[in-house]
Amino acid sequence: TPGELQLWRERFDLDTAYPLPAGHHDVLADPERGVIAVVTGQGTARAAATIMALGSDPRFDLSRAYWLVAGIAGVDPAVTTVGSAVWTDWVVDGDLAYRIDAREMPEDWPTGTIPYLRREPFEPPRPEREARVWQLNPELLAWAHALTEDIALDETESMKRLRARYTADAHAPARGTPEVMIGANLSATSYWHGTLLNRWARRWIDYWTDGAARFVTSAMEDSGTLQSLAYLDRAGRADLDRVLILRTGSNFTTQPADLTAAENLARDDDGYSAYVPSLEAAYRVGSTVVSALVADWARYRDTVPGSER
Repeated sequence: TPGELQLWRERFDLDTAYPLPAGHHDVLADPERGVIAVVTGQGTARAAATIMALGSDPRFDLSRAYWLVAGIAGVDPAVTTVGSAVWTDWVVDGDLAYRIDAREMPEDWPTGTIPYLRREPFEPPRPEREARVWQLNPELLAWAHALTEDIALDETESMKRLRARYTADAHAPARGTPEVMIGANLSATSYWHGTLLNRWARRWIDYWTDGAARFVTSAMEDSGTLQSLAYLDRAGRADLDRVLILRTGSNFTTQPADLTAAENLARDDDGYSAYVPSLEAAYRVGSTVVSALVADWARYRDTVPGSER
């Protein structure tokens, strides 16, 4: 079973390895084309540490580099389906908060998670967003989406069987076919699952973006990656305007009508039915963008795609 870097290593000829002792994984590269890749490791802490190690390494000049995060995610069945590829417009951190067990929260509270520096869930006004919310470059995002939106994505019989279980009217998008789209990512180290937490994720995204974003994907690294890139940008070693995040749906963030959250989570532990198709989607969509940047590097070295408009 391939990991999230395997298809890139094989198909992009990333045959040169640079040891990265301060990070999670060696850097793999095609030096002739100037393409490098690294596995950050699972969770926000490992991602932050690995990206900081890479960005601070004097062997690499990344001041004009484009960064593509490409990995799997859970997807909201009320918005899209497994196998879809989602270009991220906003990343919201789901970890930095106050949290009490829901069995001890007031009866009129919708969740036991309270924004940091507030006393109740979703209390206005929201706190300042530094280190909690990142909006990715809208122009670069629009360029990447336009370049890839018509790419055909894989389906399998197991994916079709999974989608068919989501019979609720609200989950009609889950019964559709995989697509390339744009949406927000909730980044949290805890692997959460279920109807109630999915409802919290939607409101958490809405709260922190002042209603500008829609929750679509759930993943575990992106807030850590972006925090390190923000510091590297400040140090002149990276450019936040050149960052793209592509998350592809390997599983749903909540259960179908015939299972409890615990039962569905146990099924996820047995393997995601869309795992391999989601890896393929990440490569097929992401490599289209990487190849376009490499092919026209003389132009894109100094001009970010989309900014010419």
